[in-house]
Amino acid sequence: MSLYWTTLSVPSLAQSLPTFTDVTREAGITFKHSFGDEELSNIVEGTGSGALFFDYNNDGLMDIYFVNGAWTPGVSSNRGRHLRGQLRNALYRNNGDGTFTDVTDQAGVGDTHFGSGCSAADYDNDGFVDLYVLNYGPNVLYHNNGDGTFTDVSRQSGLDDPRWSLSAPWFDYNGDGLLDVYVCNYLQYDLGAFRAFYKADGYPGPLSYEGQPDCLYRNNGDGTFTDVTKEAGVWNPEGRGMSATVADVNNDGLLDIYVTNDAMANDFFLNLGGGKFSNEALPRGLAFGEAGQGVSSMGPDFGDIDHDGLLDLFIPDMDYSCLLINFGEYFEDWTARSRIAAVCGQYTGWGSVIFDYDNDGWLDIFVANGDAHHEYPEEDVLLRNVGNRQFVDVSHQSGAYFHEKHVGRAVACGDFDNDGDLDLLIINLNDRPVLLRNDGGNRKNWLMVWPKRSNGKTDAIGARVTVRAGSLIQFRDAIPTRGYLSQMDPRVHFGSGDNTVADWVEIRWPNGKKTRLENVKANQVLKVVEPD
Repeated sequence: MSLYWTTLSVPSLAQSLPTFTDVTREAGITFKHSFGDEELSNIVEGTGSGALFFDYNNDGLMDIYFVNGAWTPGVSSNRGRHLRGQLRNALYRNNGDGTFTDVTDQAGVGDTHFGSGCSAADYDNDGFVDLYVLNYGPNVLYHNNGDGTFTDVSRQSGLDDPRWSLSAPWFDYNGDGLLDVYVCNYLQYDLGAFRAFYKADGYPGPLSYEGQPDCLYRNNGDGTFTDVTKEAGVWNPEGRGMSATVADVNNDGLLDIYVTNDAMANDFFLNLGGGKFSNEALPRGLAFGEAGQGVSSMGPDFGDIDHDGLLDLFIPDMDYSCLLINFGEYFEDWTARSRIAAVCGQYTGWGSVIFDYDNDGWLDIFVANGDAHHEYPEEDVLLRNVGNRQFVDVSHQSGAYFHEKHVGRAVACGDFDNDGDLDLLIINLNDRPVLLRNDGGNRKNWLMVWPKRSNGKTDAIGARVTVRAGSLIQFRDAIPTRGYLSQMDPRVHFGSGDNTVADWVEIRWPNGKKTRLENVKANQVLKVVEPD
């Protein structure tokens, strides 16, 4: 990790770039998001919903789960009553030929609550990934039965959190080999009382409502979970969490928690070991957005964008977005210097993903945009990393979709067709989602590493994967819950440019032990099983 960004060759602008093709219809995806009403009129409806990629049936193909809204008393208007009972979430099984089949009824995961976010993890280590749905109201935990069906175990598990939850990254915070979950809660909506009394305000913002505390739930190993928020040191009673993710930010082998809050300071809970955390957001420069503002931070994602061995952070927001460069003891705002501010300042950013879309070994950024208070559409943005912490807007070179406008919210990233380049799934408010197939990203070499626990089936969430190919050293933590309301492909993807062989691949497992493989051929999905 001693290779510095100033010594690396930078990507060329002259090369032929990949494009993205909208294949939603031909893939057989007919799902349409709804906020359960005729007209966008409050903060619950405007927050949107997410989606995820996961392999629920262990066939090596990424399936898709969509979260939907619902007509809800106290949130929805009477004009939307015809939608009552008509909306549900949806599970689409990947057929392996570029198409998907709606298996919601067969699987039993068509939750009808007002849904916001979702995440997936094998919480009981039985080899089948389970599904967690975050709602305005009680959350739903679906246990994967291993036969294509799921069972609702929300109440007995203790994860039926009744608050308004948006995001829930899974990770083993205390090193006991069991996946715990951090539930990011938003605010206490007042059923429209504020709007009715202060009519001129129209659509009140987040500071008009009381915040709600997030919750860290410890996995007890028997199918139940215990709230350990206060004893772990992650208690913030006035948080207004939009999304959360985890990462080993200071390279000490412990996973830290980052929470983006709406219109207030963000939280960075540094893992001290022994099941304890400390909020280090302010001294490390992670509390606020551009120029120290408490902006409306949305979906965070970590990645080493400059190849200096440190994880940097990107956060879309309602202003210029925010790129924070990691300098070890602190982060520095590079939003303007990276040329991101000039592009993102035109839009309202929600979901984002840091990913290498052209497989050149440098992490790029995609942002889904859309107006916050009205169904006013905006273009989405694709920013290509050209080295030296600089990005170039390549949106209009990247396919017809980028010439369209949508009211964007969440984005999930994954290789649904297993061709080695990363595809995008964008969730648009009160509209159809868009599945964008990456065409041409695999002209350069790639490697996907899929770390598994010792049973060979359970994803080793929290493992760190490091790859050296030629002069490039890259690393990422296997944390699929990233961005806004969503979850990414659990396989860790690396572009390797012109390198057809990785000199070595190293996996640091969640227990701290390491596996190292040498002379690994590129252009494959490499499944690595943790030693007993």
